[in-house]
Amino acid sequence: MKAGRFHRYGDLQVLGIEDVQPRPLGPLDVLVRVRAAGINPGEAKIRTGALHELFPATFPSGQGSDLAGTVTSVGAAVTDWAPGDDVLGWSWERSSHAEYVVVPQDQLVPKPEALPWVRAGALYVAGTTAWAAVAAVDPRAGETVVVSGATGGVGSIAVQLLRLRRAHVVAVASGRHRVWLESQGATLVGYGSGAAERLRRAIESDGGGKAHAFLDFHGGEYPRTALDLGVPPRRINTLDYGAAAALGTRSQGNAEGTDRAVLSELAELAATGRIEVPVDATYPMTEVRAAFAHLEHDHPLGKVVLLPDNTGVTEA
Repeated sequence: MKAGRFHRYGDLQVLGIEDVQPRPLGPLDVLVRVRAAGINPGEAKIRTGALHELFPATFPSGQGSDLAGTVTSVGAAVTDWAPGDDVLGWSWERSSHAEYVVVPQDQLVPKPEALPWVRAGALYVAGTTAWAAVAAVDPRAGETVVVSGATGGVGSIAVQLLRLRRAHVVAVASGRHRVWLESQGATLVGYGSGAAERLRRAIESDGGGKAHAFLDFHGGEYPRTALDLGVPPRRINTLDYGAAAALGTRSQGNAEGTDRAVLSELAELAATGRIEVPVDATYPMTEVRAAFAHLEHDHPLGKVVLLPDNTGVTEA
């Protein structure tokens, strides 16, 4: 099969597509023909070596956690799945950017028929991270929640989960995505120089003068900004784990949200239209470098998705 691989840390040039064999099927494993697989900023950081201390690579390294596809064969002890089942789920072996992937049976959930392949394949990392972050700050109806990085893969889903909880969102994001944010009932604050002061003004005018919680999906200065706005540390959640340790905030994310029940809930919300899984662009797997270049440099709205097998795949 074809699969994404890199043999050393580096920029996009170290990433390529190679012929590899899927790992052997264990008794509780499932072989999935991958129809769609989202790509994520963390995967780019792993490839460059920026996360070596937390997530070291073993070379040659595969890529990818998100996946949606069709079961083609199962291990001798598998009871949950049969060939022909449509599923979505995750790999913890950096292996889903491939035509086929082997995963344990308990890392898959049924794909709702109404959920398109592209959006199913984009859901796991962003959805479960957003779910855990929102749960960590436990927003109540009517509260004002600031979200930095509000139109990335994680932030765009978090904004919608906050809407379902009837919280008011003040979103730090690019002005290019104003229409989408306003469609979600959020107030846009442009990122960049002076963002902290713009946040204060927006909260005073739209949030009754107080930010109750803060979800940071960008890092940098935002965890400190949240404290400066008077948000208690226990109601700040950041994916900047160093900042969380230094400032005493929460740092719940993908690890805390990874659960079959959570993913099934998110899939149902997406299938029934209660949340959208924004997909900015799709690429054939042979264009994996272009896909990551788009993710890393173009500030897409939502997710970028690889299509290892686009048979019957639509974005609708």
